[in-house]
Amino acid sequence: MVSILESLGAQVMSFGGDIVVNTDGIVSVELDLSEIGKLKGGFFVIGPLLARFGEAIVGLPGGCDIGARPVDVDICVHGLRVLGATVELRDGKVQARVSNGKRLTGASFRLEYPSVGATETLMMAACMAEGKTVISNAAQELEQTLFVRGRRRLYGSEYSIMPDRIEAGTYMLAAAITRSCISISPVSHSNSTCLVNKLSSAGCKLLQLSDDTLELSVVPRTIGDNLRGFSIKTNPFLGNLQPLTMALLSTCKGVSVVEESVFENRMSHVTELQKFGAKIQRCGSRAMVYGKGNARSF
Repeated sequence: MVSILESLGAQVMSFGGDIVVNTDGIVSVELDLSEIGKLKGGFFVIGPLLARFGEAIVGLPGGCDIGARPVDVDICVHGLRVLGATVELRDGKVQARVSNGKRLTGASFRLEYPSVGATETLMMAACMAEGKTVISNAAQELEQTLFVRGRRRLYGSEYSIMPDRIEAGTYMLAAAITRSCISISPVSHSNSTCLVNKLSSAGCKLLQLSDDTLELSVVPRTIGDNLRGFSIKTNPFLGNLQPLTMALLSTCKGVSVVEESVFENRMSHVTELQKFGAKIQRCGSRAMVYGKGNARSF
């Protein structure tokens, strides 16, 4: 992402764990096709470029191993048009301009699908739109309806990124798989409720040590190696933890059902888990996981 911002003319400097971004020098509203291929999320600079300069030209993002994501682009295009932009697809590029020659205009609309990328793009575009924008059916990362009141000008600021929910979930699942004890900080307990509840139902012991510290303990000598399986159906929010959850279920007692409802190819890890001895039967987007004693290498 740093490379993408720099290609547009921004200055990006890193100081330890802090990053300083200066966008005063942005001179281009067109993102090079070679840059968009480096990071799928690079496409979403179209929102802030359009809001700030009234024009943006960005190449279409490439493919994805876990499934097709053209829906992100389609929803972005529709949303930008609702905000008053003229958007055309030419030669593998999305070309957007503010049709009234002035500013984007706030509007209310419902996303066809709660796309994360589309939600991010339209939020950024709406920040400088005239009036209020209401985005319904937004990406379900806890917040589902967003209200954005645009301003004519935005200012630089300092911002601390909230604890990453996927990262916290990854460490929790790793501890559960290896029957270990882990203390994670900083972590938002309220933002990880779904996973915490599932792990608790499996038999993991979770303790909130402070407002931003969570301890998970799955030590066999204290609780016995008796984690129980459970069933899940993915949603857009936390769906990326599905493969790791299936790995855990391969080590739990009982039969678990995993249903993938977001990406058509996010089951490719099944064959890899089977190489370790996991007993999994897959039928389309559903998988039956027969745990305990079958996954030799976990």
